[in-house]
Amino acid sequence: MPKTTNTPKYPNVIVEMDIDGPDGNAFAIMGRVQAALKKAGATKEELTQYSMDSMSGDYENLLATADKWVDFRV
Repeated sequence: MPKTTNTPKYPNVIVEMDIDGPDGNAFAIMGRVQAALKKAGATKEELTQYSMDSMSGDYENLLATADKWVDFRV
């Protein structure tokens, strides 16, 4: 997945995952990113927005959305 040039909303939150392994499914990715956002102090509204954005498209959209919110490393 190519890295976007925009700074994520939470640039200091790093989520590193091996998406080729068992953690590569959409639920695992969303759960890990949501947990990291929550730990970083994201509001309930932000968590809801992240979830809605993540589920608004295909798998590539899910990865791109994670990258918009956190420093998502695969």
